[in-house]
Amino acid sequence: MIISENLLFSHGAELQNYHSGDFIIEEDSTPKYYFQIKSGTVKLSSFLEDGKEFIHGIPFDGYCFAETYLFTDKKYAVNAIAITECEIIRLEKNRFTDLLLAQPQLILNLYSFTADRMHYRFVTSAPFFFKDPVTKLHILMRYIKAHFGFEDKFSFAIPYTRQQLASLTGMRIETVIRAIKKMEKQEVLKIDNSKIYI
Repeated sequence: MIISENLLFSHGAELQNYHSGDFIIEEDSTPKYYFQIKSGTVKLSSFLEDGKEFIHGIPFDGYCFAETYLFTDKKYAVNAIAITECEIIRLEKNRFTDLLLAQPQLILNLYSFTADRMHYRFVTSAPFFFKDPVTKLHILMRYIKAHFGFEDKFSFAIPYTRQQLASLTGMRIETVIRAIKKMEKQEVLKIDNSKIYI
């Protein structure tokens, strides 16, 4: 977890419950809270003009999201939507600032988390310049596997649905399904009980 839950609660945080599909934050709204996931999975996404959804990330237990907006006057450029039932710890912006000023080592924790996320963005944005769907998916999957510390072949189950992979890569789900089948034939990944292992 990014910041100790007890520390957050001792500074006035509250626990909020969200159902699958609930908006936690909405694009163009004003940032008012620090959010950290106690349990559940959230997607950070934008809706494009054609109605398609682009997923920027899928944080889960222990992760915070949209915290960088607390350091700027800009409004949210993304939505945060519960994918599963979620328990979210939220701490009001001014109290969060007071906490950081009282315990400056927390700023380093946040900065380290942000640096990891920026690295993820750099690695996963590169595939958008490749036209080959297999290359796009392979780069994304390899990064996710390495992030969780797995090395052996087929030792890691990709935690995303095919639709989520499509939204993360900007491809259509049909394209993702075809690419996954091709990758399975090439023995880049294996499918077991509909789970993708790489």
